[in-house]
Amino acid sequence: MVVSLGRRAIEGLDNTDTTEQTRITKTSIMPNTKSAEKRLRQNKKRRLHNKTIKSSLKTNLRKVREAIASEQDADSVDTAFRNVVKSLDRAAAKRVIHPNAAARLKSRLSSKMKAAKASA
Repeated sequence: MVVSLGRRAIEGLDNTDTTEQTRITKTSIMPNTKSAEKRLRQNKKRRLHNKTIKSSLKTNLRKVREAIASEQDADSVDTAFRNVVKSLDRAAAKRVIHPNAAARLKSRLSSKMKAAKASA
């Protein structure tokens, strides 16, 4: 069954931009209760905190990988590796990343270090 909207209705649909009106963004979510407002504030705060921790983790991991690839002296690689392990353990303990993900990253880095030491 086909329903005719008429010429004016069709012209009206062409002129209005419904995507802007119906677009829902993360910032436009409004909580309905006081407890939901507090939860939203807490989530924003925690998200920013976790983001900074993850960012520093990625930077430290990159530094260790670059140190291994550039074949720097063993002491600098070892200290960088110890710092990464410490930050991975701390992030896993605070559940910023999954503990298995931390263990996997540590294992992969240590095997790369051992391979680099064996080849040197």
